[in-house]
Amino acid sequence: MALAPANRVSSDEKRPIASGGRYVLYWQIAARRTRYNFALEHAIARAGELARPLVVLEALRCDYRWASDRLHRFVLQGMADNARAYAQARVAYYPYVEPKRGAGRGLLSALADQGCLVVTDEFPCFFLPQMVRAAAARLKIRLEVVDGNGLLPLSLPPAAFPTAYAFRRYLQRELPRHLGVTPMADPLSAYERKRPVAIAEEIVDRWPRATGALLTDAAALSSLPIDHGVRPSPIAGGPEEADARLEAFIDDRLDRYAEGRNHPDDDLASGLSPYLHFGHLSAHEVFARVAAHERWKPQKLSAKADGRKQGWWGMRPSAESFLDEVITWRELGYVFCARRPDDYDQYSSLPDWARRSLDKHAADARKWTYSLAELEAARTHDPLWNAAQRQLVEEGRIHNYLRMVWGKKILEWGKTPRAALENLIELNNKYALDGRDPNSYSGIFWTLGRFDRPWAPERAIFGVIRYMSSENTAKKLHVKAYVRRFGQTATAAEGVLRSRPTGRRAR
Repeated sequence: MALAPANRVSSDEKRPIASGGRYVLYWQIAARRTRYNFALEHAIARAGELARPLVVLEALRCDYRWASDRLHRFVLQGMADNARAYAQARVAYYPYVEPKRGAGRGLLSALADQGCLVVTDEFPCFFLPQMVRAAAARLKIRLEVVDGNGLLPLSLPPAAFPTAYAFRRYLQRELPRHLGVTPMADPLSAYERKRPVAIAEEIVDRWPRATGALLTDAAALSSLPIDHGVRPSPIAGGPEEADARLEAFIDDRLDRYAEGRNHPDDDLASGLSPYLHFGHLSAHEVFARVAAHERWKPQKLSAKADGRKQGWWGMRPSAESFLDEVITWRELGYVFCARRPDDYDQYSSLPDWARRSLDKHAADARKWTYSLAELEAARTHDPLWNAAQRQLVEEGRIHNYLRMVWGKKILEWGKTPRAALENLIELNNKYALDGRDPNSYSGIFWTLGRFDRPWAPERAIFGVIRYMSSENTAKKLHVKAYVRRFGQTATAAEGVLRSRPTGRRAR
């Protein structure tokens, strides 16, 4: 088995590899899966080089922002899947769930003290980059960070890109040479089966492994210091569920994706973004499965890197439309976060033209304004928006097209653009299963102009930011069944319009 490609691995080579250590430690923090995983493959290769067994630490802390039953449950379901996979491969798997704030402090160092080196995942967003940097400074042995985020290595793009078109042109030039460099479908199959290494008793006593009941029983979450008001989603987590959903999407919906993906009533979206976010599914596997479905070969790629959405892959329109979302748009966001680590989630990261326009219209009169609490409770005058918000609260997702409208209305109803951005981030990251992710931040900031261009005519509030409305959306898309499912009744909607408890016209 080979190491991960050099352009996907970063480390401080001044730190030693302790060849006398007992094992190689894989600290699994973002690629929470055993399939198509460059970091796992790299750790197994290192274990082979050093003739040592592998230990996998997958931990879940409780003090991250927006920690809740919903997010914990999704991760724990993945940990249960991973426990089965590692047990079958006879790999020592150490699942740890922090029972109280700070309880897990020192676990990584304690395990690393008996190891040869530590391998972990790169993820350019949320608290993970800071956590990895802190660990690298604290550990006595080498920490190797492996990028398995997308088809294009994150180390290659020289800068963030202003638009999807600009990035698509770059991708079409650079990606062909990397398409053949993929992680193994099942790296555990290449692991030399040994008796799993025993973890030191003092470590197990101080940081007990997560029990099977905690990994599989939602009721066990009640003992953890997290937000119990955000209930688990009916959407199950884990690599096994991800595999089933990917198969169902390709078999049943991919061929109709291009023409029906925008219609909420048709619900032809893949539903894969939560699994990609939590690392339960790899973009490499998604591409491989789509390519197999299309009977695609690299020779079908167009020689023209012209940035067009259609025609470059040499696949059918629906497959190309889907790949533009899961590769172009997704990796555009990852590159942005990697190249703008200090402000990717800040108002200052918007393009100059967008900030100028928003600031110019920041004091414009608003017909309606709503507080964060009113938005969260879906107490607005707009039934379609309320339906989208209810889907977010109930399921942890919003239909892809309506998510754009949802964001535009929050901008329109915000007291200022900056206040609207705060509300967007809070609602999305608190409730969305795919929140706290580079691709999710792309959607939030697209609402305010990122990756877009100026649009005429100039309007109140929006300026030259692209405008969208619930009324126009309802006219051109199939939404009646969606509103019936997630919306309020006509009587209730009229009640909100009459009472307007705190929603109000701006003065």
